[in-house]
Amino acid sequence: MFTRSLGTWTVNAPLHSATMIDPQELASAEPATWASIGKWSPRRWVMAAIGAGAVALMVGLPTDVIPNPVFGRPVPVTWWSYPTLVVTAVLSGLLFATYVREPGEIDIPENDVDVDLDRPGKLGGFAGLVSFFAVGCPVCNKIVLIALGATGARQWFEPFQPLLAVGSIVLLAVALRIRLKNATSCPIPGARPPHLNGV
Repeated sequence: MFTRSLGTWTVNAPLHSATMIDPQELASAEPATWASIGKWSPRRWVMAAIGAGAVALMVGLPTDVIPNPVFGRPVPVTWWSYPTLVVTAVLSGLLFATYVREPGEIDIPENDVDVDLDRPGKLGGFAGLVSFFAVGCPVCNKIVLIALGATGARQWFEPFQPLLAVGSIVLLAVALRIRLKNATSCPIPGARPPHLNGV
């Protein structure tokens, strides 16, 4: 069975062979998944830095975690908002870089219904939105104000924001892990699935 990962096609073992997998091999595969980041090209690292900077600005400026003359907030920024913004930006940048195709990787038609390209990307986008709510001013969010009012935002939503921060980081880490794991699952450079031959 062929699946696409980072612009290349990989071969997955049949489901019935899953019982033959050595648990020790699974344990050693996890560190290798994250270690694959160290093998990235300079091009991919540059895109990771650009992506991290863009996310930091998109989340940090409107929420005033990054001080600026345009946006403000009546509720002070919490201490944990700063590390949350940094981790969110870094993970988002790394996730963005996994979509940068390296030289020699083949391109797959976007209209191929058998290829699911965006599941981790959608998960990462949702996590970024959650982080925005997590570090944002609790009484500046119109959605929260409409639902809970100013008093409810301080009493109910503000204490919940640290959990949103943790959840957003976990979701980003899961999305990044999926991309990296797919990239290290026996890639066959230039291989194409049979139904795309001749495309």
